[in-house]
Amino acid sequence: MLIIKWLLRVIAALIMLQTLYFKFTAQPESVQLFGMLGMEPWGRIGTGVGELIASLLILFPPTSWIGAGLGLGLMSGAIFFHLTILGVFFGGDALLFSYAVIVFVASGILLYLDKEKLIDFVTILLPKMKK
Repeated sequence: MLIIKWLLRVIAALIMLQTLYFKFTAQPESVQLFGMLGMEPWGRIGTGVGELIASLLILFPPTSWIGAGLGLGLMSGAIFFHLTILGVFFGGDALLFSYAVIVFVASGILLYLDKEKLIDFVTILLPKMKK
């Protein structure tokens, strides 16, 4: 199980980390994508920062579940925009969409495997929010 968790962590983190170059250096494809969403440049940079944080959290075992939750949320947005505005074949291929789906699935499995930590967090947090 430990090997599976590490494999999922590395896959999700590497995919998110390798896209940061395009986001942070304002590569034309990335600028075009976020321009189509009406979120250029703040969406591109903000998404990059979120993916960087998610990747680092995923790779550190005690916070892996937090990074997986963040990755799941970020990729939900990416998948949504690919299915509604950008298209699955943005830029002539389905690579970006495929990456989003892979990270979504890997993050979902990681979050499920660490569901006890999530349940403990919610159990502790909810009573404090009621006060």
